[in-house]
Amino acid sequence: MNGWKRPGTWLTLVSLAAAGLGVCLLGDESLRETAFTMLMYAVLAASLNLFLGFTGYVNFGHIVFFGLGGYTGFYLVSQCDWPLTLAALAGGGVASLLAIGIGLAILRLRGATFALATIGINEAARSFVNNFPAFGGSTGLSLSFSAYARYGGASRALWLTFALLLVSALVLVSASYAIRYSRFGLGLLSIREDEDAAMSLGVAAPRYKTLAYAASAFFPAVVGTLFFFKNGNVEPGDAFRLGTSIEVIVMVMLGGQGTIAGPLLGAIGYERLRGYLLTSALFKNLHLCFAGMVLLLIVLFVPAGAVGAVCRRFPRLRRGLG
Repeated sequence: MNGWKRPGTWLTLVSLAAAGLGVCLLGDESLRETAFTMLMYAVLAASLNLFLGFTGYVNFGHIVFFGLGGYTGFYLVSQCDWPLTLAALAGGGVASLLAIGIGLAILRLRGATFALATIGINEAARSFVNNFPAFGGSTGLSLSFSAYARYGGASRALWLTFALLLVSALVLVSASYAIRYSRFGLGLLSIREDEDAAMSLGVAAPRYKTLAYAASAFFPAVVGTLFFFKNGNVEPGDAFRLGTSIEVIVMVMLGGQGTIAGPLLGAIGYERLRGYLLTSALFKNLHLCFAGMVLLLIVLFVPAGAVGAVCRRFPRLRRGLG
């Protein structure tokens, strides 16, 4: 069935748009910052789901595209005076091209070997940026406060950043539904179930995986550009944090890999838990331990995630949540 005929498509899009517009109408800056963080992780989780959820390949290097794309977009804004929207799209394009190149090299690997290779790529990217003078080396890049003047000042620039993030999330959800219920999406799902059998039936697995990898790389790069622009600076340690990749995987698994609404709900739920842990005097240094425990519990007891488990228990809800 075409994804646009499913009520879940419109329910997810309308809910997301209504929540984002509500934040904008209220005009509360504190609420905006909280919503920005939750929406950012939702985009990271949903974009990873395009690859991990649809192909079954576990990617610990998803943060690479957030970092490299974000660095590219931030460089264009800070050093070349590009408009933010154009710089973010350029960062996404560069990340997708890099993903194609990386994918051609590592997507022949499978299982644990592939997962380990993605960790190596993350460390290689961090080392490269640490020693790349154009990106400021180990000290990174900073944005002059005057750069916000073209957007009407820093306050309006931050609201613009949130609005662009909301648009990115809506485009990503739309793209996820379009891919999931297309011939291309069915090919990806067949690779997830049994890659050898899919290839024997005519699915061009290497090409499908590379395209899915490139698609999943675009949106983290856009988000990275917006995030670093909002913060006014970018450093290698913030751009290539392996712990963030692990947490995003937990979000996807928690909500339900391969579903559309699952990663969004998983990201929101996990981010609320993470916020509590980071502000707790007792647990503030143990949030990654909790992430590992949550992932282990999901794999052992709820491998389909929250949304997947609900859909299996109540099949009629599949059209609304799938």
